[in-house]
Amino acid sequence: MSVVSDIDSTAEAARQRRTERLFTWIGRADTYLNMLALGWVTPLLKIAAGDPVGHQMKELGRGLGMPVLGILLFLFVWAQTAPLVNTSLGAIPGPAGVWEQVENLYADHMRERDKEAAFMERQEQRNAKLAEQGRQDRIKWRDYTGAPTYLDQIWTSLVTVGFGFLLATIVAVPLGIVCGLSRAVNAGVNPLIQIFKPVSPLAWLPLVTMVVSAVYTSNSDLFPKSFVVSAITVMLCSLWPTLINTAYGVASIDKDLMNVGRVLQLSWSKQIMKLVLPSAMPLIFTGLRLSLGVGWMVLIAAEMLAQNPGLGKFVWDEFQNGSSSSLARILVAVFTIGIIGFLLDRVMLALQTMFTHSATR
Repeated sequence: MSVVSDIDSTAEAARQRRTERLFTWIGRADTYLNMLALGWVTPLLKIAAGDPVGHQMKELGRGLGMPVLGILLFLFVWAQTAPLVNTSLGAIPGPAGVWEQVENLYADHMRERDKEAAFMERQEQRNAKLAEQGRQDRIKWRDYTGAPTYLDQIWTSLVTVGFGFLLATIVAVPLGIVCGLSRAVNAGVNPLIQIFKPVSPLAWLPLVTMVVSAVYTSNSDLFPKSFVVSAITVMLCSLWPTLINTAYGVASIDKDLMNVGRVLQLSWSKQIMKLVLPSAMPLIFTGLRLSLGVGWMVLIAAEMLAQNPGLGKFVWDEFQNGSSSSLARILVAVFTIGIIGFLLDRVMLALQTMFTHSATR
């Protein structure tokens, strides 16, 4: 009996170790699931691993049930109240009308891609025939110049905000580090931050347009003037959260840590890379997340006024168009802007977790 008992206890200990390892893995996965807005999957994993069902069902209800209920309630209220609001273009479309325009916009995109493929095929056939005839001097390759589709304009907006955000980061992080390390520099820069931080993109845009028009004389296909204007406007409006958070994060570093760097006679660049950046990284990423959110909001207004192809111009064109489907298409753009903004924040949260090993939900 003692032998059987020892075998049972050994097997039970092995099961406990496997369970502990499984829950450890679930705990690690929970961080990444929350980054993807899939935190509700964790209770299901814990139930499958043998955790009590009652507590985890409460967590599941809070993480999945309540958000789904909120969305369904919103859709119900929207569907019931939208037909009651009449505008010059007709009643506000409900969820069904907006979804119909989503399908139409996607169908337009596929038709445009088919036209592009047919154009390129005809061009290849024409050039191949000219090559066979020995008329290489007549061979020409042209890009397809069809109107940008809705998906094309989404991509343009993402490229524009990415470029503006990159410029803002390049300016804000180094300047924030200098401000955080030097009280004198911080005192000199702080009034400028307080003056320019509240300025609306609608005020920046005319100035940026005039400066870019005067300085940027070559309107290349890679960086059109309207693109440069929108990107610089995004930069000017979005760099402040990163600058402020970086300065605060650097200024909050333990002075003893900096003294250790001086004792070890580390160069200024090594102090920045080895001591300052690792310590201030959580606050720097908090600033970057805020800056990216601000930049995405600013971009829509900048694209409207600069007439840079993108979601902002799409909304303005539909507003000017005034067709029966314009309201529904504008609402499609509104939801697209919101969803992309959420996804961009998730991307920054993932990067913050990778570089700082910490994240907030």
